[in-house]
Amino acid sequence: MKRITRLIIPMAVCGLLVAMTTARADEKKADPTGTWSWTVTGRDGTPRKVTAKLKVEDGKLSGTVSGRNGDTAIDDPKLNGDELSFSVTREFNGNKFVQKFSGKVSGDNIKGKIAFDRNGEPQSVDWNAAREAAKPAEPVAKTPEPAPKPAQP
Repeated sequence: MKRITRLIIPMAVCGLLVAMTTARADEKKADPTGTWSWTVTGRDGTPRKVTAKLKVEDGKLSGTVSGRNGDTAIDDPKLNGDELSFSVTREFNGNKFVQKFSGKVSGDNIKGKIAFDRNGEPQSVDWNAAREAAKPAEPVAKTPEPAPKPAQP
């Protein structure tokens, strides 16, 4: 009987550990799919809304980030549990600027950092993005039925 107990207890403990690890892994999976927005302050002090449209398909992250000259595709996207990172390369007056985004998804928020170089010096700012509510689908307009033709006498 002691021998059976010695075998059952370690097996039960192992099974419990596997179940807990799987549950924790499921908790860590975040889906950043959606439109995220945050505000940046320009050099002149004017706030400007920025949006990122992110999508996860087959476990791969893709998307775009808005800018003054339109949307720019993200580069080097990574998604590991609830942690994500990507970069955005823009060009202005023949100069390339790279912003490196990294953050943690928690529900409808991403908190992290945006790193970049300014005048050759590394800089970073906090990144606090909020997921925008999904817009309701536009109602499908019905094509009006033609009016019946009046009866001919």
